[in-house]
Amino acid sequence: MSWPYNKSYPSIEDLRNKAKRRIPRFAFEYLDGGCNEDINLHKNINDLRKVELVPVYLKPAPAVNLQTELFGHVYDAPFGVAPIGLQGLIWPNATEILAKAANSHNIPFILSTVTTSSIEHVSELTEGKAWFQLYHPAEDALRDDIIQRLKESKYDVLVLLCDVPSFGFRPRDIRNGLAMPPNMTLNNILQIMGKPRWALNTLVHGTPEFATLKKYMPKGLNMKGLGQFMDKTFSGRLNKEKISAIRDQWKGKLVLKGVASEADAELAVQLGLDGIIVSNHGGRQIDAGESAIHSLVPLEKKYKHKIKIMMDSGIRSGPDVARALASGAEFTFLGRSFMYGVAALGEKGGDHTIAILKTQLQQVMNQVGCASTNDLVNYLKV
Repeated sequence: MSWPYNKSYPSIEDLRNKAKRRIPRFAFEYLDGGCNEDINLHKNINDLRKVELVPVYLKPAPAVNLQTELFGHVYDAPFGVAPIGLQGLIWPNATEILAKAANSHNIPFILSTVTTSSIEHVSELTEGKAWFQLYHPAEDALRDDIIQRLKESKYDVLVLLCDVPSFGFRPRDIRNGLAMPPNMTLNNILQIMGKPRWALNTLVHGTPEFATLKKYMPKGLNMKGLGQFMDKTFSGRLNKEKISAIRDQWKGKLVLKGVASEADAELAVQLGLDGIIVSNHGGRQIDAGESAIHSLVPLEKKYKHKIKIMMDSGIRSGPDVARALASGAEFTFLGRSFMYGVAALGEKGGDHTIAILKTQLQQVMNQVGCASTNDLVNYLKV
């Protein structure tokens, strides 16, 4: 097998292990952890990996093609970069690294409202091809201003986040005093001193900040102040009226992310949305919920001809992408895997992670005898 990138890190788990050694513990725990006891985080992974494919060997070798059409654009692979908050805290300049890599490899990149690069800058890096995930503002004026910025920056796809009606209870982040910038407790200072490359890169690129929100927020917020600002500024619970108001303004593609029930999927269809992303926020919001793959299966059966159905949460590898597609997802998104890559390898991490995922997925498709990503459903063991 020809492998064009760093052979020392041929898997996502290799990248995760490297990332853990390379960045401060508070940054790694923010990235790696879920909520409460991490139950749903692990269910996402374990339930997805119970999905099995059935190989068909006695037929001509397929000419595998990873290209996948979505919303009128043909992407070079059936996966994209999920929105991730605080990317620049995990690794300096991470948002920019991943946005450029996604554009270079012709896969979608979703910018989070609460990450560390702005709407305008990411549009430049992706030639206007990025998607944007919106945490719904409490004030209409702020919502309208963000939407206007998206229009001016030529974004085509707006993703509405519906699974954060409250902020997830994450014990690690509470213990670590996570804020932007991180609180300089003695423990955090010692962690930073132990990771000189992370510290030096942060010095070079500057203290990470909520770049998209910078114009709206007071300066120098500590953890308490940040929490108060977020509670005041954003109203995470969506409803029919809020979505309808955005649908009236936004003429591009509109996607609802965080769908885990038929009721929410049905409303998305009724309101004329273009797609849903079945997700539980990577296990970061509710431990008592079901895994994303278990949510996907009944939704795919009922709505696959009514709306585009995508999935994230629990997808870590090329085989996981294949499992999700075989289970009925039309497209997939990964978050932690890409951040492990950047935290491990810096500027090369985005390209390297995409190469791993493409190579793994192509190997699975060759192995089972599947030529097109759309046909993986035919190889699902039922």
